[in-house]
Amino acid sequence: MFLILYIFIGIIAIVFIILFIKFFGLWFRALLSGAPVGIAKLIGMWLRRVNPSVIVDSRIMLSKAGIPIDTDLLETHYLARGNVLRVSMALVAANKANIPLSFQKAAAIDLAGRDVLDAVKTSVNPKVIDCPNPEKGRQTIDAVAKDGIQLKAKARVTVRANIERLVGGATEETIIARVGEGIVTTIGSSETYKDVLENPDLISKRVLEKGLDAGTAFEILSIDIADVDVGDNVGAKLQADQAEADRRRFQAEAEKRRAAARAREQEMVALVQENRAKVVLAEAEVPKAISESFRKGNLGIMDYYRMRNIQADTDMRKSISGEGKPKEE
Repeated sequence: MFLILYIFIGIIAIVFIILFIKFFGLWFRALLSGAPVGIAKLIGMWLRRVNPSVIVDSRIMLSKAGIPIDTDLLETHYLARGNVLRVSMALVAANKANIPLSFQKAAAIDLAGRDVLDAVKTSVNPKVIDCPNPEKGRQTIDAVAKDGIQLKAKARVTVRANIERLVGGATEETIIARVGEGIVTTIGSSETYKDVLENPDLISKRVLEKGLDAGTAFEILSIDIADVDVGDNVGAKLQADQAEADRRRFQAEAEKRRAAARAREQEMVALVQENRAKVVLAEAEVPKAISESFRKGNLGIMDYYRMRNIQADTDMRKSISGEGKPKEE
C-alpha cells in the first residue's frame, strides 16, 4: 500500500514539475514585466482551453501602458471568441491618443464584428472614402439638372470613426449611399448644369447640411467634389423618344381609321350591289304586270305602243345628251 501511495505521489509530483516547467517561462516573463500571473491561473487557463500566451502578452501590454486589466476579463473575452490582442492594442492606441475607451466598450465592438483597432486608428487619423466606390463597378454618380443635361460627379468623403456609435451604427456603405443621394438631389434641383459647373462646392455645402452621418459609426468631416463631367442631353433624348412614341401612336390611330374607312367602303359597295339587284328584280316584274294588265283588260294595245314610244323617245334623248355614259378618268 505504501509503495502504491509513493508511486501515486511521485506521478503527481512529476505532473506538477512538467506543468511548472511548461508555464515557468510565461510566469517569469509576466513577473518581470510587472504584470504577475500565478502558476495556478496559467494552469487553469490551459485546462479551460485558453491560450495562456495571448492572455499574458495582452496583460503585459496593457500593464506597460498603465491600463490594469484583470486576467478574468481577458479570459472571458477570449472564450467569447474575441480577439484579445486586437482589443488590447486598441486600448493602448486609444490611451495614447487620449480617446476615452473602456475595455467593456472595446470588447463589445470586437464581438460585434467591427475592427476596434482600425476604428481607433480612423478616429485618430481620418480616412477618405470614394463616392461611388470603384470596387462596386461604378465610376461616377450620374444626375440630371432641370435643363435636361446629365452631369457625372465623383466625390471624396473624409470621415472619422465615432467610437460611441460604433456598436449599432451604420457602415461605410450607408455613408456612400447617402452622399450619392445628396449629390443627385442637389444636381437635380439646379436650374441649369452651368450652375453646378461654376460652383461645385454648392454640392458639398448642401450635402453637409443634410447631416448624413446621423445614425452611422462615422463623423463626416468634409465632402469634396473631385470631378464633374458633362454627360448626355437626357432631356432632348427623352423628348425625341416621346415624339417618336407619339408619332407611332398617331400612325396607329390613322391606320385604324383608314382600315375602318376601307371596311365602310366595302360595306357601301355591297349595299349598292344589293340595291341594284333589287332594281333588277323590280324591273323584271314590269313585263309580268303588263301581261297581267292585258289579260284583265286594264291596258290596251295602243296604250302599250304609246308607252313604248315614250320609252324609246326618252332613251334617244339620254343618248343624245350623253347621260348614262361612264365618265372617263
